Amino acid sequence: MLLNEGDFYSENFSYSMEDVKTFATISGDFNPIHIDEAYAANTVFKKPIVHGIFALSVFSKMIGMTFPGEGTVYMGQDVSFKRPVFVGKEYIAKVTISIVNRDRHTATIATEILDAETKKICVVGIASILHKEKI
Repeated sequence: MLLNEGDFYSENFSYSMEDVKTFATISGDFNPIHIDEAYAANTVFKKPIVHGIFALSVFSKMIGMTFPGEGTVYMGQDVSFKRPVFVGKEYIAKVTISIVNRDRHTATIATEILDAETKKICVVGIASILHKEKI
């Protein structure tokens, strides 16, 4: 089935402190604003925040495994971080097909992370993807 402009997929997710510490180990980014509750309590955020790049990883999972799914090449991402993504809080990740180029089998997709409770946008962006069979 070919994807069309306006098609979308969303899923709820959250990141635990264990997830964030694992990402810190992998990335080498041990900024205490992410992993130290006492330190984070004295910041503008008042509690630990998820690394921005780690927050984006939900899109890699969604795009590569579900929408469009296996075989998708994630070609690029422009992003703006509007609000923090907090450890242990539930969010909604949403991807929407914006522009389809059938000749090149590519699509531009809108990417959003919303607070599941307030529905406020935390992260917003535009990504480019390639899939030979589905686009």
